[in-house]
Amino acid sequence: MYKKPLILILVAFLSACNLFAQYDLNHFYYMGRQSLIDGKYPQAIESFNILSKLDSTMYEAYFFRGIAKYNLGDFTGAQRDFDRTLHFNPIYTPAYHYRAITLSRIGKYDLALKDLEEAVDLRPSYTGLYFSRGVTYFLSQQFDKAIRDFNMFIRKEPDESDAYLNRGACYLFTGDTLRAMNDYNKAIDLDRYDPEGYVRRSRVYGMQGRVDDAIEDLNTAIRLDSTNTFAYFNRALLKYEQKNIREALDDLNRVLTDEPGNALTLYNRALILAQVGDYRGALDDYDRVININPDNVLAYYNRASVLIQLGLYRDAMDDYSKAINLYPDFAQAYMNRAYVKNMLGQFTSSKQDYKIAQQKVAEYKAQTRDSAGRMAFADTTRKYDRLLSLDADFAKKGFENELVQYRDVDIRLKPLFKFVASDHRESTSYLTRKYEDAQLDNFLASSPVTMRFAAVKDEPLSSPAVLRSGIDARLKKDRSDINLFAKALLETEAKQFNSAMLCYDEAIRLSPENAYYYINRGVLQADMIDFISSIENNVQVLTLDNTKTARTRVQDQVTRTYDYTPALHDMSRAAEIDPESPYIHYNLGNLYCLSGDLPESIAQYTKAIEVAPSIGEAYYNRGLVLIYLQDKGKGCIDLSVAGELGMEDAYAVIKKYCTNDETDK
Repeated sequence: MYKKPLILILVAFLSACNLFAQYDLNHFYYMGRQSLIDGKYPQAIESFNILSKLDSTMYEAYFFRGIAKYNLGDFTGAQRDFDRTLHFNPIYTPAYHYRAITLSRIGKYDLALKDLEEAVDLRPSYTGLYFSRGVTYFLSQQFDKAIRDFNMFIRKEPDESDAYLNRGACYLFTGDTLRAMNDYNKAIDLDRYDPEGYVRRSRVYGMQGRVDDAIEDLNTAIRLDSTNTFAYFNRALLKYEQKNIREALDDLNRVLTDEPGNALTLYNRALILAQVGDYRGALDDYDRVININPDNVLAYYNRASVLIQLGLYRDAMDDYSKAINLYPDFAQAYMNRAYVKNMLGQFTSSKQDYKIAQQKVAEYKAQTRDSAGRMAFADTTRKYDRLLSLDADFAKKGFENELVQYRDVDIRLKPLFKFVASDHRESTSYLTRKYEDAQLDNFLASSPVTMRFAAVKDEPLSSPAVLRSGIDARLKKDRSDINLFAKALLETEAKQFNSAMLCYDEAIRLSPENAYYYINRGVLQADMIDFISSIENNVQVLTLDNTKTARTRVQDQVTRTYDYTPALHDMSRAAEIDPESPYIHYNLGNLYCLSGDLPESIAQYTKAIEVAPSIGEAYYNRGLVLIYLQDKGKGCIDLSVAGELGMEDAYAVIKKYCTNDETDK
């Protein structure tokens, strides 16, 4: 696997063709390809979007857009684009190849292998296919077949160091450390400036007990790449093994500087901090681990021991109970919970736990052949406070290993569409416009101040005082509804919400059938709620927690419910006046979501999309709500479309929540 890393109004078919003819397809094709080369994937998607609009049968546009999505972590979207490519060109080998790579990333190994077989049949001389198939066999744990494919690749490409690194990983998984070492040595000989070879060889040295040699290799890797967190992590394990606790902690801290949400590193640091008596620090790290992975049984188990040291016996008992709920055969957890219950004076319950623990141990001893499986947690001789490594998982160069990758992502609904005062007007071309609305264009042009209509937060103006002075002068001469509307925009920008509301009220009295006035008054009422709640540190938003589920989280201990009814009333009145406006339906989607009516929220986003399929914000927000409701398959598809339509932060959400086992449901 090579990893370098509107609805348009058609007056007539003929006029549309004439319009398209004005655009140079080669220009957009070149721009898209160049953006791919430069790693500017969102810009590449934008260029290929235009190409696909100009010629909906151009399979190359879908193919390259799929590659851009893949590099942004949108595997669902990439697969759909490769599907489109093959629909228009069923013998296009690269599409089978890259679709296979994408399928392997989402765990569909059988389908990936099927695509690779098809690609090999079409182009048996294309050596890169054997490399990718080897990776797929590796990921599906068919190591012998992976080795066979890497052998075929190496025969044709004997100087490609990555192939030796990956074949070495296969040997390592099969227990053949000698051949793994030979392959890692060969990879280093071929490319002495690639730190990956040294990282992998160090793991073999470590398995052989050659700790000094292993540390020296890791030192070399870090000299070559001071940001290689795998090297720091592995060196921390070896330093710990040498009883060099301070340097081990330094290396773990270095990993967490670059990857503050790396759960495995947090877990290991917590163990060490507990061992050196820093119980509060250990407790903080365990809390973060459990926040990231609430099913981590060992984190609960070891956090309980820290809580005991702090005298928090009831909390410790709760953690042992959570560990037992996750693994009912965890005899040692029963033993320890029995101790805690005894300390709390719960003697009868303590005896029951002790009795259960003994029963689990007896069952374990009778089934020692299964000691590596589920019953292993009944082994009271094992230590559950040892540092953990990823073993050979760290040997997955080119496999996009994400076992320890985690980034906090601020996930919120895209804001409401509204009119805002601006220093510039947006100019959009025929191909990039989201929705043709002559009435909206005329209203924008009629305003005495420059304004935009978009889903944006208020933006600072370069000379607000001059604008206010001008509008105040106009209002003295003509207190018209449009002048009052402009005044309301400027007052909103200055956070003078009450004054803005009075202006909207008067404008609506003068022109009660203007939907735009109701839109902005409704948005203002919602914004006022958000502003008040932010002052109280009690902001309620639709957000997704680190368990890869979703919930409405209130960011404070005190929960208050805010009433969006006035905002909903105004937005509903706007919908009565202009029932075909996609922006009004979008805004209603947001307001219903904030009010807790998620089914109606989805219905409103869907109406917006039906009218204007190019409004990315609607797909983005509907995707979040669907994920919240546990419909990740549809939600991730919506987020993919949102990314395709220019919502770049959709890809951060996709990477975090669109996991292998959910996106295809």
